[in-house]
Parts: sequence; structure tokens; C-alpha cells
Amino acid sequence: YMSIITFFTWIHVLTFQRRNCFQCDTNHFCNCSSQNFLQVPAVPENVIDLDISFNNIESVEKTDLSLCSELEILYMQENKLKRIHDEAFRSQSNLVVLDLSFNKLENIASSWFHDLKSLKHLNLLGNLYTTLGSKSVFQYLGNLRTLKLGNLLLKKVEKNLLTGLTQLDEMTFIGHNLRSYEKGSFNTTRPITAISLSLNGLFQENPSLVSKILRDVSHPKTSLTIRDALLNTNDSMQPLEEVRKGGTARLTLQNISTTDEAVTSLLKVLGGSPVSYIGVEDIQLRGEGWWEKSWRARYDNLSTIFVRNVEIQGFFTFSSMIQLAFLLKHPQAVSVINCTVFVMPCITSSLLKNIEYLDLSKNLLTDVTIQETLCYGAGVMHHLNTLNVSYNSLKSLQLMSKLVTRLRKLTFLDISHNDFRTMPQKCDWPESLRFLNLSATKLYRATPCLPVSLTSLDLSENDLTVFHLSLPNLVELNLSGNRFLHFPDGGRFPRVNVLLVQRNTLNVFNKSDLMSFKHLQYLEAGLNNFVCSCEFVTFFKGDVDHLVTLRDGHDNYVCDSPFPLRGQTVDSAQLSVFECHMIPAVSILCSMIVLTLVLFGCVTLIHKLHRKPAVHRARENLRYDAFVSYSQRDAEWVEEILVPKLESAQPPFALCLHERDFRPGRWIVDNIIDSIEKSHRTLFVLSQHFVTSEWCRYELDFSHFRIVDEHNDSAVLILLEPIAKQTIPKRFCKLRKIMNSKTYLEWPQEEERRKEFWSNLQAALKREDS
Repeated sequence: YMSIITFFTWIHVLTFQRRNCFQCDTNHFCNCSSQNFLQVPAVPENVIDLDISFNNIESVEKTDLSLCSELEILYMQENKLKRIHDEAFRSQSNLVVLDLSFNKLENIASSWFHDLKSLKHLNLLGNLYTTLGSKSVFQYLGNLRTLKLGNLLLKKVEKNLLTGLTQLDEMTFIGHNLRSYEKGSFNTTRPITAISLSLNGLFQENPSLVSKILRDVSHPKTSLTIRDALLNTNDSMQPLEEVRKGGTARLTLQNISTTDEAVTSLLKVLGGSPVSYIGVEDIQLRGEGWWEKSWRARYDNLSTIFVRNVEIQGFFTFSSMIQLAFLLKHPQAVSVINCTVFVMPCITSSLLKNIEYLDLSKNLLTDVTIQETLCYGAGVMHHLNTLNVSYNSLKSLQLMSKLVTRLRKLTFLDISHNDFRTMPQKCDWPESLRFLNLSATKLYRATPCLPVSLTSLDLSENDLTVFHLSLPNLVELNLSGNRFLHFPDGGRFPRVNVLLVQRNTLNVFNKSDLMSFKHLQYLEAGLNNFVCSCEFVTFFKGDVDHLVTLRDGHDNYVCDSPFPLRGQTVDSAQLSVFECHMIPAVSILCSMIVLTLVLFGCVTLIHKLHRKPAVHRARENLRYDAFVSYSQRDAEWVEEILVPKLESAQPPFALCLHERDFRPGRWIVDNIIDSIEKSHRTLFVLSQHFVTSEWCRYELDFSHFRIVDEHNDSAVLILLEPIAKQTIPKRFCKLRKIMNSKTYLEWPQEEERRKEFWSNLQAALKREDS
């Protein structure tokens, strides 16, 4: 008999033994959420932040948390709590956040909070209590700042509810089925800064009860939000008279269903009231927008109108923008976001003489309707400082610039997420414009259309490959999410302090790239296709943090090649001495003459590993007349002068350019070798920029293999600007040798000598068999 008792005792112990939860991080946060706990789990005593939400816990016992004296944050929402011991939180004098929402608590006991002197945020929403305030349940919470309470079963609120809450800043209350409210229940010793009321159908069913609540909460220093309400009739709007009487300055309506009749009543309430801010969000509106006689009221105090996510039944018969004209005489800021607005009549815009901020984003504006909205460029909004028309269907950037050019105080313009695609060569902008957002507009080329007055320019998420413009006043430049192969030239942006070029196709950047920016302090260049060469890895590990602050952190700088390092961060990349000397083998040959034979073997190895046999190349394998090797900083001369001249010659020359003809996704070294192999000549555009470019040196090295191995004359040199041979770095010994042994063509500054230059160049590039 005793053994049976013992057996069942052990079964009881095993069944109800507390489980452990030690899934905690270094900040002492224990995530025990959604693990089907039936009781409060045992956790480390030094826990600071504990999440046991979304379990099946039914009670909190006296000793469950007694050892957790350092606890500051406790999330217990979405359990099945029915009971909390009176002394369950006696050890939690440091507790700041307590969330008990959406449980099954039928009563709120003041004893729970007796020792919670530090508590600032309390959430009791969604439980089963039907009465609040019968006792001063919050009397010990003198430091409480935010309080959320109420549920769908709550019937009664009594006068003592907020006694003791002397520091309360925010209160959220849900009382959809409230039947009794004692006057003064929501009164506190000082006004609550923000109150949100969710009363659902009470505006229709019991407007007098709503009036009593609004009478207690309306105050000039209280921002009032009314949520989840049905406002269909004039009577349902009558409680808002208390808002006017109480002097409320900020009123927001969220998730409201309303009609023309109710809106007319609301506008009458606002007329002459102290309301300076009116917010309307997530609204369903039935009617045609004819709000009778509302325009006769005065709205002198109304300075900000915010409208977002409005669903209008019968939209195309709606006249709201015309009817709203009377509201727009005084506001300084107007936002109409995602409201299916396709035009704002010019007569409405003309009334916005005092407006400083206008947001019409996420609507249906087109090139045709934006002209009406902005009064065909008349500049009627004389004080407009900020204009946002992003996420619309605009297509002409030139039109947009003309429409705003007479807005003499316009400083910030957001026209992102439209469909411009092309940028004209010239545009008209107001001289005051400082911030321009052109992100995600499908642009593939930047032109002098951009205003030189800009201090901040966002061209992210476009299809740009080069950016050769000079913007002398620019302080912040965002080029992220484009297709740049090369680092921007800092000489064109002498004042840039912040540069963002992440998510492009950059292979590398170096010290000279960063030093070209005289004032650069912050850089985001991660998530590119970095070639982890020895030079780049050494520079990144040793110098980059001394030159700039990487705002996106080192973890976003990941090797794309060579293949063994792919996926590793540049910081963690380890290259052997042998790997580091594979590519610059020719430079080693020049600097270490004593080891000529050994280095010759290295060159031979490179030659065999990285290129096809070139001695017996058939003429039919030559795809190009010339591979053009040049510094990216000389790209403008190459792309706009050299290439058009040679490719339009008779017969035309077939040129290979790295930006245009390299195969995307392929290792850049393989692209260089393959392009040189398929070209009859290699055309070097020499300049001071050339001799500072690492990639130009590699192209020179591989071209030199052909000269040595095949005993041919494949290199053609153009001297774009004078270069003293003694200034050429020692690592460019190949260039010194070629310049000593070959005649080079100098680009003449005089126009009359250029005909002879082109004639000599074409003769040098011409194939013998042509």
C-alpha cells in the first residue's frame, strides 16, 4: 500500500516539477516565449529581461520569481493567467516594465504592485475583469508613466481608478461595451500627455457616457486619439463638443467609419476650436464629400493636417479636395498619404500660401495631374519648405523641375519611387534646394540636370554605372544599390562628409580613393563584390579605420573572390605569402634582379595558369582591334572622345572596354586576360591617374607577357598628359621599359594638331591583314 502511495507521489512530483529556461544571452535576456510552459520556469537569478509570453501558464506563485531580484522587464502576455499570488512580485523592486495583457485575470489586486516602486510601464489590456476602480489598485505606482487597461467585457469604471498615478504620461483605454462611468474617473493631479480611447459603438449607442469620458480627458496639454469608432450620424459626433470645451489642441481619429453627415458635424466642432493638429488615419468614408456650410467656419488655429490611408466609397464622385479648400488657409503642414488622390485642384493649392510642409506621397499623381496640383509652376505656395511626392506615377523629371523652380523657399524635395528612367541634360531648380531624393526612380545616367546647390543627394536603388558630375556643395551622397564598378572620384565632391555606396559591384577601394575626399568621415561601402587581393586586405585591416568611420560595420565587407575566400569577411581573410606574390610577380622581377631566374619561373607559372597559349593564336580568334586600358578617372575622355572617334571611323575599330564588355560575375583578373588575348592591340591611355591605379598595373603586366613571349608590337601608348619618367613609381617598371623602347602618341591640346593624332593612332591600330 505504501509503495503505491510513493509511486503516485513521484508521479505528482514529476508532473508538476518546474522546468528550466536558461536560454539567456550576455545581456541577461532570457527568451522563454512560446515553449508550452505550464508554470513560470526556473531561470538564472541574474536575469534582467525575461520573456515568458505565449505559454500556458495559469498562475504566478509566491516563490516563482523570488530569487530574480535584478529583474527589470517581465513579459507575461498571452498566457492563461487566472491567479497571481499577492506577494508574487515582492522581490521585484527594480521592475520597470510589466506586461500582463491578454490573460484571464478577473480581478486586479493592488497587492501585486505594493513593492513595484520602479515600475514605469504597465499593460493590463484584454483580461476578464468587468470593473475598474472599486479600490485604488494603482496607489503604490507613483512612478508609472504608461498604463494600458480595458477589455471587451469591461462594464464599469469607478472614480478611484487613477488615484496615486502622479507621473502618468500615456494612457490607453478599451471600453467597447462600457455601461457605467463615474465622473472624474480619468482625472489625475496633472494632465496626461497622450490618451488613446477605443470606444467602438458607444458614440452611437451612448453618446452621453462618451461625453462624460471626453470631459475628463480633454485638456490643452493632452494629445487625444479616438480609435475604433463608428461615427455615422450628427448625434454620434456631439460628444466631440467636449473636446472643444476642454481646449484640446491635438486630435487624432484612427480606424473610423464615418459619413458626410458626421464629417460636417466634426468640421463644425473644429471651427473656432483650439485644435491645431488634426490627424485622420485608416478611415472608411461613405459619401461624396459635400460637407454643407462647413466652409463658413474659421480654422485660424489649425496648423497641421495629417491624412493617411483613407478608403472612399464612390471615389470618382467625391469632391473632397475642393471641399477641403476652406481648411487649408492657415495650416503650415499638410500630409495626404495613400488616399488615392490623383489631383489637388489649383484653387486648393492657391490657398496654401502659408504652408511650409506638403506630403502627397503614395497617391495616384501623374505628370498631367501634378501640373494642376502645383498650379502649373506658378509658385503659389510662397513659404513651402518641404515637398514629398514620392511613390506616385511621375515620369518627367524635367517637368517636375519646372513646376517647383518658382518655389523660392523649397529646401527639401522627395520625388523618389517614381518612374523617371531618364534625366535631361538641363533642368531648372530653385536656388534654395538643398536636399533631393531621387532614389528608386529607374535612372541609368546622371546628368548636369542635378542642381549644384545640393548639400544632400540620394540616388540609391537606381541603375547608375558612372557618376562624373561635380557637386561642390554636397555634404552627403547616397549611391547605394546601383551598378558602380569603381569608387567615386572624391575630387568632384570636395565637401562630402558622408558617402554611401553599399550594394553595388565594387571590386576594391584603396587609400587614394578615400584620400581624394578631403572631408570624408563616414562611409558605408559593404555588400559589394570585393576582390580580396593582398593589397586590399592589407589596406582594409590596417588603414581604413584611420581614414573613415565605417557606419555599416566590418561584417558587411565580404570577399567575393578569389574562390577560396568567398563568403569570408575581409577582416578574417588570410592570404599566404605565395598568394600575395602571384599577381605582382612581374614587379618582383624588377625589384629583385638577383632572383631573375626564380621570378621568371613565377611569371611562366602565371602565364600558364591564367591565360591561354598565345603564340599560336589564330587570327580568327581576335575579336577586338584593341583592348583599352585606362584609369576610371579618365573615363570621361575615353568614353566621350576616344571611343566615338574610333568606333565611327571607316572602317570602324572594334574596341574592348572593361565597363562595357567585361562579363558580369566573372573574376576581374580572368576578364582582363581574356580581353587582352582576344585583342589585336592593347591601347594604354597614360596619365597621372593611370600610374596610381592597381588594375591598370595588372593590365600592363599581362600585356607585357605578349610583348615578351610573342616578340610582337601589341602595345600602343597614348600620353593624355605629360608624365615625367622619374615620377613613375618603381612598381611600374614595365611602363618605364615600354616608354623607353616605344614611341608614344601625345594628345595635343591644340585643335589643329588633332587630325594628325587621329591619323597616326588609326595607323597604329590597323591590322596587317585588313
